[in-house]
Amino acid sequence: MLDLNLPKYDFKVKSEEGKKQIFDSVRKQFVALTPEEWVRQHFIHFLHQEKGFPLGLMGVEYPLQYNGMNKRADIICFQKEGKPMLLVECKSANVSISQKVFNQIARYNFDLKVPYLVVTNGLQHFCCEMNYEENSYRFLEEIPVF
Repeated sequence: MLDLNLPKYDFKVKSEEGKKQIFDSVRKQFVALTPEEWVRQHFIHFLHQEKGFPLGLMGVEYPLQYNGMNKRADIICFQKEGKPMLLVECKSANVSISQKVFNQIARYNFDLKVPYLVVTNGLQHFCCEMNYEENSYRFLEEIPVF
């Protein structure tokens, strides 16, 4: 798999029936190792090991609804009180971060109203702090710590 613009981590990877799988420490199971999953697993480890987010307060492929349609958020991090804090949309490294990706995470956040939105393709990472009172946002240089 491609080297990403994130620290290197030791992953549990196995092959089953000729298909590679990677262990997801949040879902506590092996999942198909796709290019997007490679980014997602790196980002989970980054949030946990570098930013202090507890694995037990993360959801991966977290179900949510938008306009009556079932969707899944790549990663959602919760505060200790159970309130959503950070929403992450992961793309594979060959997908550029475009307005379409920002629109997607904004739709997912419509009801959640988390303080921080992150989009990443493993090479580029963007973090926005939301201000719902002023209906605005600002890009941050760093992803906040837990």
